[in-house]
Amino acid sequence: MDRAAAFPPGFFDRADPSPDSAFYSWPRLVTHIDGDAIAAVGALYEELAISGRVLDLMSSWVSHFAQAPEHLTVLGMNAVELAQNRQARAAVVHDLNRSPALPFAAESFDAAVCCVSVDYLVHPIEVFTDVARVLRPGGLFACTFSNRCFPTRAIRGWLESTDAQHLAIVAEYFRRSGGWDEPVADRRTPPDHRGDPLFAVWARRSA
Repeated sequence: MDRAAAFPPGFFDRADPSPDSAFYSWPRLVTHIDGDAIAAVGALYEELAISGRVLDLMSSWVSHFAQAPEHLTVLGMNAVELAQNRQARAAVVHDLNRSPALPFAAESFDAAVCCVSVDYLVHPIEVFTDVARVLRPGGLFACTFSNRCFPTRAIRGWLESTDAQHLAIVAEYFRRSGGWDEPVADRRTPPDHRGDPLFAVWARRSA
């Protein structure tokens, strides 16, 4: 069964279909959301008690934990960026759009996070399925995102959707990938916040 069939044709296309390896070949040592949104990410991680062995997907030189987990593995596209991540204990260069399968054994992690990057996934259901594989039963996967992106790298369906629809899209990734309890979707910055909004969807791996 094609679990992505419910999405419209072309939903996962991008304006620039060239390999991500070229786009991310040089480091971008900048943050992609403002300070208040970054603080909201850290507050969510604390609220959800994310700890232990944690996987940060599509990561870079910062992971936005208020306090680093005991063992943080960062997976991303640029080795220089990952090497600068002071909270990381291990770093892996891996292109999820080229290979959605994660290079880790089953039940290797207690939790996983993905910050402001879920909109770039062209095979999100396959990725979410494999995240469930590498998490221990009950392990949490939290995706956070804003309304900023590299528009040539984000999928078409994301660019043509509203903030509320983005929450629904990510929740549907969890449901269609299987292996998860019902996801929770939430706006983490106030509706009248003047800076970058911060949204989150999270779920636990089914026991």
